[in-house]
Amino acid sequence: MKLPQSLLLCSCLALLRQGGGQPYLRLRPSPSDNLPVKDIIEHPDPDYDPKEQDLDERTLRKKLGSHFDPSFMAVVAPAQLNLSSPDPLHRFKVSGPLPGELKKLDLGEAPYGARIKMGKKARRKFLQWLWAYTYCPVVYAWKDLGLRFWPRYIKEGHCFTEKSCSFPEGMYCKPVKSVTKTFLRWHCQGWSTQKYCTWIPVQYPVISECKCSC
Repeated sequence: MKLPQSLLLCSCLALLRQGGGQPYLRLRPSPSDNLPVKDIIEHPDPDYDPKEQDLDERTLRKKLGSHFDPSFMAVVAPAQLNLSSPDPLHRFKVSGPLPGELKKLDLGEAPYGARIKMGKKARRKFLQWLWAYTYCPVVYAWKDLGLRFWPRYIKEGHCFTEKSCSFPEGMYCKPVKSVTKTFLRWHCQGWSTQKYCTWIPVQYPVISECKCSC
């Protein structure tokens, strides 16, 4: 089945606008429910890289302004960049108050109306155990975004998924909240022989909270 010529032309123009003359380039991290963000496929031609004069830190810090967050951004490679994945047996410290849904649990009533006697101390201990068992920490690791992002390094959040977080097993930790950090992205418009390149601000989502979920 052939596409009408006008529709084909519109499709080509749309692709050119998205890529700015750079084949298969995704300018920004694509909006997605699947976090952390997948790696962006870059054009391999170094002609699309920023040059030394485009990487002046003082100029770029001024351009990024108050969006620079040293807690999540780094200009040079952090010492922990090549840190391996967290040990699945690593014990994470449970932090924060007991979730409201756990506080509301009626531990004195079993399914089908059966009653269970449980003292306050035993109830508190059991809820603490349940909270520790179902707790979903955010594991952070530094990621190299490449030469076409500034700052180049971001501290990404990941949900710990090495084991089930439910009892009985079957549920796993999944992202429920994220925050956005503003970076600068090197973007070129036009063709290789005649193009205009500059830094533009882009937002990058970072997982900030995980929860035990189906």
